[in-house]
This record gives sequence, structure tokens and C-alpha cells, in this order.
Amino acid sequence: MNLDNNYLEYNKKAWNDKVQYHVESEFYSHSEFLKGQTSLKKIELDLLGDVSGKKILHVQCHFGQDTISLARMGAETVGVDFSEDAIRVAKEAAAITNANARFICCDVYSLPENLNETFDIVFTSYGTIGWLPDLDKWAKVVSRFLKPGGTFVFAEFHPVVWMFDGSFSRIEYAYLKDDAIVEAEEGTYADSDAPLKNTTVNWNHGLSEVISRLLQNGLTLTDFKEYDYSPYNCFSGMDEFEKGKFRIEKLGRKLPMVYSLIMKK
Repeated sequence: MNLDNNYLEYNKKAWNDKVQYHVESEFYSHSEFLKGQTSLKKIELDLLGDVSGKKILHVQCHFGQDTISLARMGAETVGVDFSEDAIRVAKEAAAITNANARFICCDVYSLPENLNETFDIVFTSYGTIGWLPDLDKWAKVVSRFLKPGGTFVFAEFHPVVWMFDGSFSRIEYAYLKDDAIVEAEEGTYADSDAPLKNTTVNWNHGLSEVISRLLQNGLTLTDFKEYDYSPYNCFSGMDEFEKGKFRIEKLGRKLPMVYSLIMKK
């Protein structure tokens, strides 16, 4: 497999296949979301603060729940994702909820060819950059769409998490970016019983790579945090030790689960 040419093809198929199972899953509670429940977690709500009147670009938005949640908080939002099925559901949800949210279907790297605006905030969260081979190119896109003085708000699973095998029994992958990780994936984090089988291609990006690429593209770091829990029950063997906070039960507090950045242009 020529990864440089085909990773998008493999990953897009995997994410298109997941959409309907995610929409119907308890994990995403889409029916409750449509009735008004927010999809945003405390970590990103604390980072974002008051977004009323702000213009926000949400990159890698899946089927738009966070994009619409931000619009419900008074922002004007644009969500971007490469999955046609996800964007179709996002547009349907925006229409149902009368949200001030627009959606664009394209991959991150081609966004400058599909959008010509700037934003007060660029936002992305949880399980996004691992699908991207080139973080310098990603950071250029983030910088391109921020207004001068604008803010990049980022919450992501910690790269240490991605070093482990699926059962968190052993270290299997390098912390620093290495060759692409090609996996045969069955089911999905939102529904482990979903009858899905796909090949996925992803990369592990260490903290220094993430931060340095953003710094090199005109952003200044103003806040950096690490968290010893995940707001999602999305990995094997997790325990909800407090409401809405999950850890790998056998590892307890020993593992950083999430990190966050706030950066200014």
C-alpha cells in the first residue's frame, strides 16, 4: 500500500462506515443531543470560555455535534470533515436544531481551497491529529484561518496513550512519529459490536512535534495542560472513577490521558 497516496482513501471509508453506528450509539446520545443536550465536555468548555458572538472554525468535526453545541452557545460556526456521510448527518442536525452552523466536506489539508474566511477561534478535539501524516501542513492550515489575535483551542488524547496495544498490556508503538501505523480495525469505539472491518492508517505525534509546528507557524503558546483522565469511555478496560471521568482501570493515575493547548496568533 502506498500510504502517501492512499491513507485518505482507507481512512475515509472507515469513517464513512462508522457514521450510522455512531449516530445510533449510546456513546453519542444523538437523540438527546438533538433535544438540546450539549456534546462538549468540561475540559474544552473551560478552555473555550464565553464564545458568544465569536466566529469558530471546528476542524475534523465528525457529524457536527460539537460544532452545533458551540453554535447553541452563541457562536457562528463552521464544521469541516472529510466524511461525506458525517457531513450529511451534520447538515441534517443543523437544520433540525436551527443552529447557526455551516458544514464543509473536505480533508484538513485541502481546506484553503474550499474556504476563504478567518475566525476568532479554531477548535479541534479528541482523536484528530493521529489521522494526519504532516503536522507542519496542519499547523499552516490552523494559522491560515485564524484572525490576528485569534485563538487555537486544542484538546487531544495524550500521545503516551497511543503507544500501547489495544488492551493496554504492553508498549507497542513509538512515542515520537515513526512509520505509519496500519491496523485492521473491527467495530468502533462507540459500538464495539458493530459489524465493521476496515484498514486504518494513522501516526503518533509527540508533544514536542505538535507544539513546535504550531510555534513555527506564527502561534504563541499561552496555556498547556495534561490530564490523568479521559472525558470519554472510549478505550479498553476503562473505569469511571468520577462522573464523566474515565481511566484505564489497571493503570489508575499512572497514565496521562489527555492534553490541551491554547495558542494565540
